[in-house]
Amino acid sequence: MRITSLALLPLLATAASANLAADALGWAGELVSGGGKVSTTVKDGDVRTMDSWSYADCGLATDAVQLKSIHVTPDPPVPGKNLTVEVEADVIEPIKEGAYADVTVKLGLIKLLQKQFDVCEEARNANATVQCPVSPGPYKVKQTVELPKEIPKAKFSVQVRGYTDTDEDMVCLDLFVDFVSP
Repeated sequence: MRITSLALLPLLATAASANLAADALGWAGELVSGGGKVSTTVKDGDVRTMDSWSYADCGLATDAVQLKSIHVTPDPPVPGKNLTVEVEADVIEPIKEGAYADVTVKLGLIKLLQKQFDVCEEARNANATVQCPVSPGPYKVKQTVELPKEIPKAKFSVQVRGYTDTDEDMVCLDLFVDFVSP
């Protein structure tokens, strides 16, 4: 169920997440097949409203990566088309080889995919602009992925829980995408 990386883990995880989400959406589409306004509250208390997707930064102020914003184009995402995800984040602690993300994709309450991904390896494979090791500082990452055209008309959620190479919290992100609404 590849979605907007949005996916993404911020920065490197962000770029990698876009690809992870797109893969997961494709997988979900194969499994399942044979918008309206959405708002969510993020860590800073602001309400973010998008056409057919939303995200919630469920992380703590002590996480290694602090999300600032996620933007996708086109908005809303369109199955079978390219999706460009832009993520702004601050890296507080270095992100090194061994950082990983646990990703869970759900269709409603049904768990479609649960998998652990090596963040640095995914960033390399995606040819992301940010690569491990990532030094502390502000980052803006832009990644384009192709969404599978087989994505079923459904509402998906993607949970991303990222951890550093020392198993400390790196990022917590919940993504919601509605492919039902036009």
